[in-house]
Amino acid sequence: MEGKEEDVNVGANKFPERQPIGTAAQTDSKDYKEPPPAPFFEPGELKSWSFYRAGIAEFIATFLFLYITVLTVMGVKRAPNMCASVGIQGIAWAFGGMIFALVYCTAGISGGHINPAVTFGLFLARKLSLTRALFYIVMQCLGAICGAGVVKGFQTGPYQANGGGANVVAHGYTKGSGLGAEIIGTFVLVYTVFSATDAKRSARDSHVPILAPLPIGFAVFLVHLATIPITGTGINPARSLGAAIIYNKSHAWDDHWIFWLGPFIGAALAALYHQIVIRAIPFKSKT
Repeated sequence: MEGKEEDVNVGANKFPERQPIGTAAQTDSKDYKEPPPAPFFEPGELKSWSFYRAGIAEFIATFLFLYITVLTVMGVKRAPNMCASVGIQGIAWAFGGMIFALVYCTAGISGGHINPAVTFGLFLARKLSLTRALFYIVMQCLGAICGAGVVKGFQTGPYQANGGGANVVAHGYTKGSGLGAEIIGTFVLVYTVFSATDAKRSARDSHVPILAPLPIGFAVFLVHLATIPITGTGINPARSLGAAIIYNKSHAWDDHWIFWLGPFIGAALAALYHQIVIRAIPFKSKT
């Protein structure tokens, strides 16, 4: 038995974990330093072209996101049956695929938020200032309205007849069920965003920043598969607002509060979980 224990010890030392696990993983590595929190208000940003360029990038990205995704939804709604269209899976791929592409395109300019809930979560984690967060949310909402508006311009009659891609709680589900689905779905998305863009992981593994859009887009795809039958899947207040404004029917506004409150709660929970539990940032000693 002693010989076997010795062999185990040799093996453990010869093939150690590539990265530490447990509490050891929380120790500071030589190639990483915790970035300082963003200031709450940064008036100097208002004089910088990069600030406005980032806002324009968020506008264009959200515009393209709504255009492609709502157009896909309209194609499914107009089909005589699911088999004659891309179906729910195709809608989920449209949403997830567009997020993958747009995050890849805009991450280096604005961070590739394309979603007020993502912006809100990152703001709570002090990753950006209140000035920038509010500017992003306004530009995202404007982009979403324009994107949905272009889709309606292409096909006004079918757009109005087929719901305009607006989010509503489906028949058979309560408002509480819809709210819960939005909270959990947004938690999955924002938690994935935090994990995929974690600065410590980026410093440790050079491939992480390159691959970040992939898990984020895949998270959006999976959440849509799960929650399209419940709420049509919001998890993005700008997407819900743009479709509701352009469609503008009373039943689209009845549940609209769910698609703001749910994503914001989910984003806040994801930010708290990642910052406090996963990264334990409040408990790290200031050196």
